[in-house]
Amino acid sequence: MNHSGIRVVSPTEQVNARTAELDAVPTLELVRLLHEEDRTVPDAVAVVLPRLAALVDDAAARVAGGGRVHYFGAGTSGRLGVLDAAELLPTFGLPDDVVIAHQAGGATALVRAVENAEDNDDGADATEVTGADVVIGLAASGRTPYVGAALTAARAAGAATALITSNPNAPLGELADYLLVADTGPEAITGSTRLKAGTAQKLILNTFSTALMVRLGHTYGNLMVDMRATNAKLRGRSMELLVQATGADDAECAAAIDLCGDLKTALVYLLARRRTAVTPDECRAALAMSGGRVRQALATLDADPAPPADLPA
Repeated sequence: MNHSGIRVVSPTEQVNARTAELDAVPTLELVRLLHEEDRTVPDAVAVVLPRLAALVDDAAARVAGGGRVHYFGAGTSGRLGVLDAAELLPTFGLPDDVVIAHQAGGATALVRAVENAEDNDDGADATEVTGADVVIGLAASGRTPYVGAALTAARAAGAATALITSNPNAPLGELADYLLVADTGPEAITGSTRLKAGTAQKLILNTFSTALMVRLGHTYGNLMVDMRATNAKLRGRSMELLVQATGADDAECAAAIDLCGDLKTALVYLLARRRTAVTPDECRAALAMSGGRVRQALATLDADPAPPADLPA
């Protein structure tokens, strides 16, 4: 309801005239109609890109200074936040306490609905938020009490706040420093925000977290240089990455990994030794000095040549 006591309906809860006969059409037409609705989502997301870029830069500066990113959401929105945070660990080698997802109702709510969890407005899950952090609320309707309580607590702590929503008139918008509205309109199934609104949230989260990892130095070009090689597939991908980035052959890349002890140091070592003699320890130190950013580490090594060093036979 608004201040006049009139219920304000989010666009996601309005009836979609384009899909009003969804149950009466042949199956091919049914899936085509759903697909046509999904095709509108990227254009809705494109509108938020300037604000999203500003949020990425703010989050990168805060994380580089020791802060964290928190996602808060309920239902589908919360699950998407959990998924995004979980995937950063193996893909970018991110510690599990940097991007943290909070789901209304806790772990149980990841696999089944927890009644009334989204109405929990005590802000208990946000007690660990500090002024160094970024808090991102995920709420398609823009009015979820659980998310509102988290944003309120974040504001009180001095954290940066953002809201990802599909409601241009989101009541929680006033709590957000960065308001990201992907107006996806009425859902194909009225009120089912696991559809277009959820897809928009997934796209925005993908873009946010990936751009954040790039800004924090977890890629070299478009290669994942902090990937954790936790299985045979990823170990093979690590070797392939080194070959792609350096042009060295498999044997040379394998020897570099053995010598340096990790993928990123081996990458810097193989690239730097084309121009100057370096040791693995110098490469490791250059990476530490550059905050893990490969290009900056290479620039540092070029400015400070070291004695010759060869890969073992």
